[in-house]
Amino acid sequence: MTSTLQPATTTEAVQRPGRWLALSVLVLAVLLVAVDATVLGLATPYISEDLNPSGTQLLWIGDVYSFVIAGLLVSMGSLGDRIGRKRILLVGATAFGALSVLNAYATTPELMILARALLGVAGATLMPATLALIRNIFHDPRERSLAVGIWGATASAGTAVGPITGGFLLGHFWWGSVFLINLPVMAVLVLVGIRTLPESRNPDPGPWDLSSVVLSLIGMIGIVYAVKEAATHGFTWPTLAAGLLGAAALHGFVHRQLTMPAPLLDMRLFRRRGFSGAVLADLLTVLGLSGLVFFLSQYLQLVQGRRPFEAGLAELPAAVGAVAAGLVAGRVARRFSVRAVVSGGLAAVGLALAALTALGQSTGYPVLGAALLVVGIGAGFSFTVTADVILSSVPKDQAGAASAVSETAYELGAALGIALLGSIVTGVYRDFTGPTGTPAAAHESLGAAVEASARMPAHTAEAMLAAARESFVHGLTLASGVGAVVLLLTSIAAWFMLKNQKLESAG
Repeated sequence: MTSTLQPATTTEAVQRPGRWLALSVLVLAVLLVAVDATVLGLATPYISEDLNPSGTQLLWIGDVYSFVIAGLLVSMGSLGDRIGRKRILLVGATAFGALSVLNAYATTPELMILARALLGVAGATLMPATLALIRNIFHDPRERSLAVGIWGATASAGTAVGPITGGFLLGHFWWGSVFLINLPVMAVLVLVGIRTLPESRNPDPGPWDLSSVVLSLIGMIGIVYAVKEAATHGFTWPTLAAGLLGAAALHGFVHRQLTMPAPLLDMRLFRRRGFSGAVLADLLTVLGLSGLVFFLSQYLQLVQGRRPFEAGLAELPAAVGAVAAGLVAGRVARRFSVRAVVSGGLAAVGLALAALTALGQSTGYPVLGAALLVVGIGAGFSFTVTADVILSSVPKDQAGAASAVSETAYELGAALGIALLGSIVTGVYRDFTGPTGTPAAAHESLGAAVEASARMPAHTAEAMLAAARESFVHGLTLASGVGAVVLLLTSIAAWFMLKNQKLESAG
C-alpha cells in the first residue's frame, strides 16, 4: 500500500544500503589523495639525501604535483561528465596506484619530478569524480549533506593520518614506502568500486574541447608558477612572463566557454551568488590557513624537537575537530542558516589563528592543541557546507565540472597561501643574525640551519640555532596574523554573499 502511494521513497529505501557502500569506496579515494598530499613533506629530507636534487629540482618535486592537479581539475571533471564518472574514477585510481610505484622507485631527481607530474594527472581525476558521484548517488538532500560531511571528514582525517603513517613508515622503512601504502587502498577501491558504484554522466554533453583543456592547463600552471616564483625570488622577467601567459590563457579559456554551445565549464554558474560565494570562501579560507599548515610541522619538529610520528600526532586535534563538525554541519546549517554556519566557522578559524600570534619556541602543547581543535571545527563546518552549496546549486549533469571548480579553488588557494604567507615566513627568517661563522646556507631554511649546525663547533651551532629558531617563530606568528585577517574578512564577505542561501530539504 505504501509503495503505491510513495513509489519514489520506497525505491530510495531499497537502494539506500548500496548507496552507503558506494560512499565507502569514494571516501577511500579521498583518503588516498589527502594522505599523499601530506606524506611527501615528511619524506622530503630523505628524498633529498638519497637523490641529491638541486634546490630548484627539490622545489619542483614538491610543487609539480599541485601544479598539474590545479591545471587539470576542471578538464578532468568535465571529462567525467562526458565519459562517465565511475569510469574516470576507476581508471584514474588504477593509474594512481601504478604511478605510486614509479614514485617509490625513482632513482634520479628528473624521474621523480616526472613521476610526481604524472601522479598529478591521475589525482586530478579522483576528487571531482568522487564529489560528483555523491551528487548523483544521494538524491535525498539530508542524506547528501551527511554524505558530503563524511567525504569532507575523510579528507580531514587523511591530513592527520598522512603524517602519522608517514612518520611511522619513515622510522622503519625507506622513503619509497610512503608511496607504496597507496597500493592496497587502490586495490580495494577498484575491486569494490567496479561492483558498487553506479555509472553517471551528462546525457547530452557535447564534445570534449581540447583547446579549452590546453588553455585551462596553461592558465592555471602559469598563474600558480608565477605566484610561487615571485614569492621565492621576487619579480623577474621570466616570472612576469609566466604570469602574463597564464592570465592570457585563462582569459582565452573564459571567452571560449562563453561562446561555445557545449562548454567545458558553464561560466554562467558563477552568476549564482551562492555558488560563487561558496567558491570564493573556499579559496580564501585555504589561502589564510596555508601558511600555518605548511610550516606547522617544521615548527613542531625543528623548533620544539619532536619526531615525525610525534609531530603527526600533535596535529591530530585539527582533524578530530574537522571530522566532528563535518558530520553535523548539514543539520546545523538547516537549523540555523548557511551563512551563519559558514561565517561563524571562518570567524572561529580566524580567532584561533589570531591566538597563535602569541606562539613562542616553548609554547605548551595545550595552547597549540586547543587552537588546532578550533581551527578544525571551524574549517569542518565551513568546507562541508560550502561543498553542499556548490553541489546543490547546479544540475546533476554538471556535477563533475562544478566539483572541479570547488577543488580548483582549494588548490589555487593552497598555492597562493603557501607563496604569499610562505614568503612572509622565509623573508623574516632569512634576516636572522647568527654568530660569526654562520654559513650562508643556514639562511635559506630552518632545515638547512639544523643540517649546517652538525658541522659546526657546539657553542657556535647552539647560538646559531637559537637565533634561527627565534626568527622562524617570529615569521610564523606574522603569517598567522595575516591569515587571521584574511579569515575574518572572508567571514564577513561570506555573511553577505551567502544571504538567503539554503540547503535543500527533503521534499
